[in-house]
Amino acid sequence: MLQLLNIIHRPIPSEWKKSCGLAIKKSPLHGLGCFATVRLLKGSCIAEYTGERITRKEAMRRMRRSNGKRISELGAGCYIDGNVNGNQTQYINHSCDPNSDAFVMGGSLIIFALREIAPGEEITVDYLNSFEHDQSVCQCRTPSCRRRTIRHAA
Repeated sequence: MLQLLNIIHRPIPSEWKKSCGLAIKKSPLHGLGCFATVRLLKGSCIAEYTGERITRKEAMRRMRRSNGKRISELGAGCYIDGNVNGNQTQYINHSCDPNSDAFVMGGSLIIFALREIAPGEEITVDYLNSFEHDQSVCQCRTPSCRRRTIRHAA
């Protein structure tokens, strides 16, 4: 993790912005999912989460639509709508025990592997930073499942 934190403020290499080694197919978790087609090593960059950059106000408006689940916060009132000009990463589903995580680096949202991910395995992240009004029921079925995609402060 320390190694990753040391590169957060560096410019993003162009190869990280590609989404090679990923495929979209039916997910046992929810609808379509994003799956590895190659082995991904722990700590490796999977891809950049891409899409249209929008304001918080626009993000809140779009979240009311059925395809609003593909909006991620980039920071400082800026959001990314993966549904508009996004890549395969827009299909990454939630898990309470994810195999990847997203980090804001150099003005981009980059997905990294938290552990080794085998070819054919679904890529998942924890939607902890979801919108407060998002009350989606979690379908990850992991032992640590919270039953909701968000966690309320204790």
